[in-house]
Amino acid sequence: MAIYSTRWFARWANQQGLTNEALCRAVHEMSRGLYEANLGRNLLKKRIARPGGGKSGGFRTLVATNFGSLWIFLFGFAKNEQEDIEPDDLNGYRKWADELAEMSLHQIHEAHGKGALMRVDCDA
Repeated sequence: MAIYSTRWFARWANQQGLTNEALCRAVHEMSRGLYEANLGRNLLKKRIARPGGGKSGGFRTLVATNFGSLWIFLFGFAKNEQEDIEPDDLNGYRKWADELAEMSLHQIHEAHGKGALMRVDCDA
């Protein structure tokens, strides 16, 4: 299973104290069907708890997936800072998720090599 994030998401997650362990746990849950919403077109919404807190007051993340071997964290926000995603923004994330989910493994590795995608290491 390949887990990545966008460069923006990686910076944001680091600022929020979200660890790779938390992201890996979230992907494991999503792979078992445990997510808040299927937003359509390869895009899921997943809640992740704040470090030392619960999910209800935690973070919301948007994750692109092919529902198998590829999971890419695109965007995140704190529930207390943003209520939800605007419809125009949501359509943009759906299109982006479609493009990412259709990428070959070679294309994913190229994007990682160029710094566009950051690998989430679940072995640490």
